[in-house]
Amino acid sequence: MTEHTNKQFDADLEAVRSQFLAMGGVVEVMIQESIEALTGGDTLLVEKVREREKEVNRYEVDIDQRISQILARHQPTAIDLRTLMAVSKMLTDMERCGDEAEKIATVARRIHDDEVRYTPNVDLRHMADAVREMLRQALDAFARLDALQAAAVVRSDKGVDKEWKAALRQLISFMIEDPRTISPSIDVIFVARALERIGDHAKNMSERVIYMVHGADVRHTGAKNAERQARGEEEDTGAQDTQA
Repeated sequence: MTEHTNKQFDADLEAVRSQFLAMGGVVEVMIQESIEALTGGDTLLVEKVREREKEVNRYEVDIDQRISQILARHQPTAIDLRTLMAVSKMLTDMERCGDEAEKIATVARRIHDDEVRYTPNVDLRHMADAVREMLRQALDAFARLDALQAAAVVRSDKGVDKEWKAALRQLISFMIEDPRTISPSIDVIFVARALERIGDHAKNMSERVIYMVHGADVRHTGAKNAERQARGEEEDTGAQDTQA
């Protein structure tokens, strides 16, 4: 009976892991399509993103229900319990990544529907590529339980934050110099902010991977501490680096 129960638990846990990775794959596509809609003006992609957002929402509900059932039936402990707790939190971050991608698609439609409007020349493709890579790496770290890779994602979020601030400064300069750019600049700020938030959510998920593997909560402790914990070292409480 115990062996049967263990096999069922393993199957249930693997189903949760597989569904979450599938959900992440949909979100990755949403980000790509929303940026393509923004840069190329393909409004059909906007509708695809919106449909995928509904799929992401269904994944969130289904996985959440599975986790609740597993906790009730099997009462897992140790890393299995940490995995379920982590995925439960990561679900929210992943769903919000999808929300941000949908926001970008909505802005893309608004920008390209108004063909005569001047759009500020701010290229966000590098930033978009960076957050997509962060999300991909976070999912890969989750799949392989690779805390070191997860810590690298936490570190890379700092680069995305710098790009967000640089884009914001550039857009503010445009608005000051030419009032005609105010409305379109606000749209571009909206997109840049959505990308920055996707990076934040990817970082959050990566922090959860470190928790899954080592049981260490590295939230709000800085990238250096995340890297130490990922290597299995003790936290240096006297040298937290929230700004490093």
